[in-house]
Amino acid sequence: MGFDLGSFWAVTGSSLLALVLLMAVTAVVGHRQGRVSVVDTTWGLGFVLVALVSALVGDGAGWRRVLVLVLVAVWGLRLAWHVTRRNAGKGEDPRYAEMLEKESGNPTLVAIRKVYAVQGAALWFVSLPLQVSAAAGDGVVWVAVVGVLLWLLGVSFEAVGDAQLARFKADPANKGKVMDRGLWSWTRHPNYFGDSSVWWGLFLVAASAWPGVLTVLSPVVMTYFLVYGTGAKLLERHMAERPGYREYQQRTSYFLPRPPRRAPGAERG
Repeated sequence: MGFDLGSFWAVTGSSLLALVLLMAVTAVVGHRQGRVSVVDTTWGLGFVLVALVSALVGDGAGWRRVLVLVLVAVWGLRLAWHVTRRNAGKGEDPRYAEMLEKESGNPTLVAIRKVYAVQGAALWFVSLPLQVSAAAGDGVVWVAVVGVLLWLLGVSFEAVGDAQLARFKADPANKGKVMDRGLWSWTRHPNYFGDSSVWWGLFLVAASAWPGVLTVLSPVVMTYFLVYGTGAKLLERHMAERPGYREYQQRTSYFLPRPPRRAPGAERG
């Protein structure tokens, strides 16, 4: 069985419609709560929705449709739960507040144009590997296996990094300090690195059958967002003036994990 173009159009059209409805609901919830940051919870759930639609509407290899749905559901539901707990009882995320302050006009309309519509479009584009794979044949299994292993690495980095940061923040003795332990001593953004690895892994699962390899721009765009867009770069801008963060930047990798550098002036062993 090869690639069914008709099946793909059904999958991508259904996915786009589902995402429009999801973002509309998110905009209503965000308006009522006065927090655009509710979209962060929708981000993970949106991919789960696309994976579910793709599995139900597509007629490609059944094992891949089920595999993709399981992988995306595990990643997306964990992320949504984590973000919801992290943001509970808090106000607007400073990143979104800064973004919206730069725009004039009705705040709700600005949020729809600058946040909900943009993230909905990004969700659709980044999820193209899921959509294409749902209409593809069996392909090369070992490529999918490599993708699953990379996905597992990414999920592990995200989950462990988030758990380490949560424990660090829960200790009153660490108030005002910079988290530089565990995975956070190898990369300043283990969660973003893990997120990127997850999507490169899902891309490989899709690329195991033609024409999944053509969706390579999807993980590229996701990685760009994580590194230079609304992810690491924007977060570091807000963290830059925190005491000790400059020193942390000097000894710890920005994105790709590696052993920490020796602190400037540290004695040699």
